[in-house]
Amino acid sequence: MSEYAAPGEERRPDLAAMVVPLGRALMAAERPILDAHALTMWAYAVLLHLDEAPIRTQAALAEAIRADKTRIIAVLDDLEARELIRRVPDPQDRRVRLLSLTPAGRRLRDTVQSAIQEGEERLLARLPAADREAFLRALRALSDAS
Repeated sequence: MSEYAAPGEERRPDLAAMVVPLGRALMAAERPILDAHALTMWAYAVLLHLDEAPIRTQAALAEAIRADKTRIIAVLDDLEARELIRRVPDPQDRRVRLLSLTPAGRRLRDTVQSAIQEGEERLLARLPAADREAFLRALRALSDAS
Protein backbone atom coordinates (compact mmCIF):
# COMPACT_ATOMS: atom_id res chain seq x y z
CA MET A 1 0.00 0.00 0.00
CA SER A 2 1.25 3.49 -0.81
CA GLU A 3 1.82 6.00 1.92
CA TYR A 4 -0.55 8.22 -0.09
CA ALA A 5 -3.50 5.83 0.08
CA ALA A 6 -5.49 5.57 3.28
CA PRO A 7 -6.07 2.08 4.62
CA GLY A 8 -8.79 0.43 2.53
CA GLU A 9 -8.48 2.99 -0.28
CA GLU A 10 -7.22 2.29 -3.75
CA ARG A 11 -4.12 4.09 -4.85
CA ARG A 12 -4.86 6.87 -7.29
CA PRO A 13 -3.25 6.96 -10.71
CA ASP A 14 -0.24 9.22 -11.15
CA LEU A 15 -1.10 12.76 -12.20
CA ALA A 16 0.58 12.34 -15.59
CA ALA A 17 -1.43 9.17 -16.20
CA MET A 18 -4.59 11.23 -15.77
CA VAL A 19 -3.54 14.54 -17.30
CA VAL A 20 -1.67 13.40 -20.42
CA PRO A 21 -4.60 11.50 -22.00
CA LEU A 22 -6.90 14.41 -21.16
CA GLY A 23 -4.43 16.86 -22.70
CA ARG A 24 -4.18 14.76 -25.84
CA ALA A 25 -7.96 14.60 -26.13
CA LEU A 26 -8.24 18.36 -25.66
CA MET A 27 -5.57 19.02 -28.30
CA ALA A 28 -7.31 16.63 -30.70
CA ALA A 29 -10.55 18.55 -30.15
CA GLU A 30 -8.73 21.84 -30.86
CA ARG A 31 -7.09 20.62 -34.07
CA PRO A 32 -10.13 21.02 -36.40
CA ILE A 33 -10.78 24.51 -35.03
CA LEU A 34 -7.16 25.56 -35.50
CA ASP A 35 -7.08 23.98 -38.97
CA ALA A 36 -10.22 25.86 -39.98
CA HIS A 37 -8.39 29.11 -39.16
CA ALA A 38 -5.02 28.01 -40.60
CA LEU A 39 -3.32 28.15 -37.20
CA THR A 40 -0.80 25.81 -35.63
CA MET A 41 -0.83 25.14 -31.91
CA TRP A 42 2.25 27.40 -31.57
CA ALA A 43 0.59 30.19 -33.54
CA TYR A 44 -2.46 29.98 -31.29
CA ALA A 45 -0.19 30.04 -28.21
CA VAL A 46 1.42 33.23 -29.56
CA LEU A 47 -1.95 34.88 -30.17
CA LEU A 48 -3.10 33.94 -26.66
CA HIS A 49 0.03 35.27 -25.04
CA LEU A 50 0.24 38.56 -26.92
CA ASP A 51 -2.71 40.01 -25.12
CA GLU A 52 -2.96 43.75 -24.55
CA ALA A 53 0.66 44.61 -23.73
CA PRO A 54 3.47 44.24 -26.26
CA ILE A 55 6.23 41.77 -25.46
CA ARG A 56 9.70 43.19 -25.73
CA THR A 57 11.54 40.37 -27.51
CA GLN A 58 10.93 37.23 -29.49
CA ALA A 59 13.10 35.37 -26.97
CA ALA A 60 10.88 36.57 -24.10
CA LEU A 61 7.79 35.38 -25.96
CA ALA A 62 9.38 31.99 -26.69
CA GLU A 63 10.26 31.61 -23.03
CA ALA A 64 6.78 32.63 -21.91
CA ILE A 65 5.08 30.02 -24.10
CA ARG A 66 7.86 27.46 -23.54
CA ALA A 67 8.85 27.28 -27.19
CA ASP A 68 12.27 26.99 -28.72
CA LYS A 69 13.20 30.55 -29.73
CA THR A 70 14.63 29.39 -33.06
CA ARG A 71 11.45 27.48 -33.99
CA ILE A 72 9.12 30.35 -33.15
CA ILE A 73 10.58 32.72 -35.76
CA ALA A 74 8.77 30.96 -38.63
CA VAL A 75 5.53 31.12 -36.63
CA LEU A 76 6.01 34.84 -36.04
CA ASP A 77 6.89 35.40 -39.71
CA ASP A 78 3.64 33.70 -40.76
CA LEU A 79 1.50 35.61 -38.25
CA GLU A 80 3.11 38.89 -39.30
CA ALA A 81 2.60 38.13 -43.03
CA ARG A 82 -1.06 37.45 -42.25
CA GLU A 83 -1.20 40.81 -40.40
CA LEU A 84 -2.18 39.11 -37.13
CA ILE A 85 0.82 40.43 -35.18
CA ARG A 86 3.19 43.39 -35.45
CA ARG A 87 6.93 43.40 -34.88
CA VAL A 88 8.12 46.98 -34.58
CA PRO A 89 11.47 48.39 -33.46
CA ASP A 90 11.56 49.40 -29.81
CA PRO A 91 12.08 53.20 -29.76
CA GLN A 92 14.44 52.74 -26.79
CA ASP A 93 16.54 50.06 -28.51
CA ARG A 94 16.06 49.65 -32.25
CA ARG A 95 17.77 46.22 -32.20
CA VAL A 96 14.79 44.92 -30.22
CA ARG A 97 11.39 44.19 -31.74
CA LEU A 98 8.18 44.81 -29.80
CA LEU A 99 5.58 42.12 -30.52
CA SER A 100 1.87 42.87 -30.35
CA LEU A 101 -1.45 41.70 -31.71
CA THR A 102 -3.16 43.58 -34.49
CA PRO A 103 -6.93 44.10 -34.31
CA ALA A 104 -7.29 41.22 -36.82
CA GLY A 105 -5.09 39.03 -34.61
CA ARG A 106 -7.20 39.87 -31.57
CA ARG A 107 -10.43 39.05 -33.45
CA LEU A 108 -9.02 35.73 -34.68
CA ARG A 109 -7.71 34.83 -31.23
CA ASP A 110 -11.10 35.60 -29.68
CA THR A 111 -12.98 33.61 -32.34
CA VAL A 112 -10.74 30.56 -31.98
CA GLN A 113 -10.68 30.72 -28.20
CA SER A 114 -14.49 30.94 -28.06
CA ALA A 115 -14.85 27.89 -30.30
CA ILE A 116 -12.31 25.90 -28.28
CA GLN A 117 -13.87 26.85 -24.96
CA GLU A 118 -17.33 25.96 -26.26
CA GLY A 119 -16.10 22.39 -26.69
CA GLU A 120 -14.45 22.48 -23.28
CA GLU A 121 -17.72 23.59 -21.74
CA ARG A 122 -19.38 20.40 -23.02
CA LEU A 123 -16.67 18.37 -21.28
CA LEU A 124 -16.81 20.41 -18.08
CA ALA A 125 -20.61 20.08 -18.02
CA ARG A 126 -20.08 16.43 -17.00
CA LEU A 127 -18.98 17.70 -13.57
CA PRO A 128 -21.31 19.03 -10.88
CA ALA A 129 -21.00 22.83 -10.65
CA ALA A 130 -19.05 22.82 -7.37
CA ASP A 131 -16.62 20.17 -8.64
CA ARG A 132 -16.19 22.06 -11.87
CA GLU A 133 -15.30 25.31 -10.09
CA ALA A 134 -12.90 23.48 -7.77
CA PHE A 135 -11.31 21.64 -10.72
CA LEU A 136 -10.74 24.87 -12.64
CA ARG A 137 -9.29 26.62 -9.57
CA ALA A 138 -6.99 23.69 -8.83
CA LEU A 139 -5.92 23.37 -12.47
CA ARG A 140 -5.14 27.10 -12.65
CA ALA A 141 -3.13 26.91 -9.42
CA LEU A 142 -1.13 23.89 -10.61
CA SER A 143 -0.59 25.47 -14.02
CA ASP A 144 0.63 28.72 -12.45
CA ALA A 145 2.98 26.76 -10.18
CA SER A 146 4.64 24.84 -13.01
